[in-house]
Amino acid sequence: MGTVRGGSQAGVPFDGGAWAQVLVEVGQSGRRLRREELDALREYGDRAAEDGRGLAELVDERLAEAGRVWEGQPVDAASMAALRAGIGALAAGHGRAYRERLQREEAGRREFVADLLSSRSDLGRLAEHAERFGLNLACAHVVAVAEGDGYDLDDPLVRALERQLLGRFGEQEVLLAVKHGRLVCIMPSGPGEDAAVKAFAELTPGRRVVVGRPHSGPGGVVHSYEEARAALEQADQLGLPEQLLHAADLLVLPVLLRDREALEELVHGVLGPLRKARGGARPLVETLIAYADSRYVTAEAARRLGLSVRALAYRIAHIVRLTGLDPDDALQRYTLETAVLGARLLGWPDDPAE
Repeated sequence: MGTVRGGSQAGVPFDGGAWAQVLVEVGQSGRRLRREELDALREYGDRAAEDGRGLAELVDERLAEAGRVWEGQPVDAASMAALRAGIGALAAGHGRAYRERLQREEAGRREFVADLLSSRSDLGRLAEHAERFGLNLACAHVVAVAEGDGYDLDDPLVRALERQLLGRFGEQEVLLAVKHGRLVCIMPSGPGEDAAVKAFAELTPGRRVVVGRPHSGPGGVVHSYEEARAALEQADQLGLPEQLLHAADLLVLPVLLRDREALEELVHGVLGPLRKARGGARPLVETLIAYADSRYVTAEAARRLGLSVRALAYRIAHIVRLTGLDPDDALQRYTLETAVLGARLLGWPDDPAE
């Protein structure tokens, strides 16, 4: 087994013969293990753990040698105490190294995931390190983002969630991360995707979850993440009621926001006249939202707004008079819906500048 090296333990051997000699000396003199012997055993356990050897293997070796030394002889209390102390030191060194290795691996994992979600990362380096964490970046992945802030991977609740996810889908299939205080789940796209997304949403109750589209390659994960993050912010702006959304269902939003000047012109041109109404534009914009959400069923829209059908009809007629657009006409309805969607994205008419 070699000789323990380094520090004050240099030159203290703990191969089978040396360990046997220590046990013989303890049996003859009744002495305890010396400090340098205990330190050497701890160092030996540390080195063995770094080499990938299990603690059970090391303990079995020590016990087997003790059995050979004590075979056919009575074992006194001093010898048993020395055996317990020796195995305890060996286990302490092994455990120390194991914990340090886990900490290094966790730090490396966090660094990798942070790079994976950053648009400024070296894609070649990501591809090299991905296999170590169970990701095949050549395959498509999706990213789900849960709303909220203040998440931290060291939070016991987040740790519990991570254990549950990994318990369901395996350590090699999902990665949990925190980005800007939001909880992020990276998973492969494919047959198990829906189940993983559902589990993630169930484990983050009360928080909206948005899922990006699947993308392949080293840059695919960050692309899906950026889609989900942007869609999450837009869903909050729009006050959408759904708790689980897919960025693919909200693709019209980045199209609208791509030309903000044109969107502002549309909103002001179509809905600007509503500001002339008594009480301002907001009640009439909310009426259009409720009317669209109820699929233009008058009774349902009136119920959502807490109005009578007659009062709703009056509001719709007022909108038609002010804008010149009728939501019951297919083409004019599309123009109104687009303008209302833009107003919600721009915060109109609640924007202080208005």
